[in-house]
Amino acid sequence: MIKIAIVEDESMYADQLRGYLGQYEREHGETFDITVYTDGDDIVHKYRAQFDIILMDVQMKFMDGMSAAEEIRKIDSEVVIIFITNMAQYAIRGYAVDALDYVLKPVSYFAFSQRLSRAIGRMKKRERKLISVNIKGGTIRLDVANIYYIESQGHNLIFHTASGAHEARGTMQEAEQKLCGMNFFRGNKGYLINLAHVDGVCDGCAIVRGESLLLSRARKKEFMEAMTRYWGEVVK
Repeated sequence: MIKIAIVEDESMYADQLRGYLGQYEREHGETFDITVYTDGDDIVHKYRAQFDIILMDVQMKFMDGMSAAEEIRKIDSEVVIIFITNMAQYAIRGYAVDALDYVLKPVSYFAFSQRLSRAIGRMKKRERKLISVNIKGGTIRLDVANIYYIESQGHNLIFHTASGAHEARGTMQEAEQKLCGMNFFRGNKGYLINLAHVDGVCDGCAIVRGESLLLSRARKKEFMEAMTRYWGEVVK
């Protein structure tokens, strides 16, 4: 079951989104648990990271959707946010809160279903997978979704993650085997990159969370192909 919040102060649009979600359930075999809020401050109050997807109106009376999203992101980095707005310029501001997409009012079912499919794709890519890593003095478990990239340094591996860098004994070949099928790809002999955190490629480097990681000539074409396939799967 996918937990979805609708944050919309106009009952007409809230009812429309409910109807669209019902239609999507019937067409795609999904099951939604839907909660409706009438303002941004309603969802922010006592927020507990309980939703998978939030459909967020931008313009609301007490707390606007952008401010609500900023507060939610302080607590929940994983929830997928889609803005519902009648002004396209809000889409640019949405990048600051890692919004996946936006839908313009009046909302058509086709546009909505496309965005929702993309959101569900991203959400399912983020399903929790844990790996054990042997570090100096013990073992830690890392959520694969939170690993940005792995760097090889001599006989050690540096796991660059959302919680910081963790050094472990091991080889890049061992890391590749452990993460096989989890959308990691070698950028060169020194980097194993999580495609989920690649923002793009520029000047022969993969841009990963603001860092530029050099792609070798031999691997650049294959890396680009892997990245394109991954992005295509998320959008489906």
